[in-house]
Amino acid sequence: MINSHAFDYINVLEKAADASWTRYNVISNNIANSTTPGYKRKDVNFEDYLVQELTSGGTQSLRQKIAGVDLDNITPTTYVDYSQLSYRLDGNNVDIDTENVEAASAQIKYNTLLDSITHEFNMYKAALAK
Repeated sequence: MINSHAFDYINVLEKAADASWTRYNVISNNIANSTTPGYKRKDVNFEDYLVQELTSGGTQSLRQKIAGVDLDNITPTTYVDYSQLSYRLDGNNVDIDTENVEAASAQIKYNTLLDSITHEFNMYKAALAK
């Protein structure tokens, strides 16, 4: 994490990328346990914390809200998902097709966030080269 207001946006992107990577690992674990009797799928909550942190700034501009984000408040948390009913007799609630789609989505999100971080640093690099 870079401690400068010039890099606030990059710091938030970095947190989001970490959350995406965590979600991908949790989903991979769900897929690995898709045949384990009694296993309950897990997921990661991150976006709710980010939205809450960004909307708590009142009428501030987006730049001010991002500058005021407390990165400790937007740490991703893993939870067990009991909301999905288990249609299987063994009590497992992992739907392999859904997990594969979620894994692909998490991977795309992670790659997009890395591209955004790279783009931000390239803009700084271009500004410094002039």
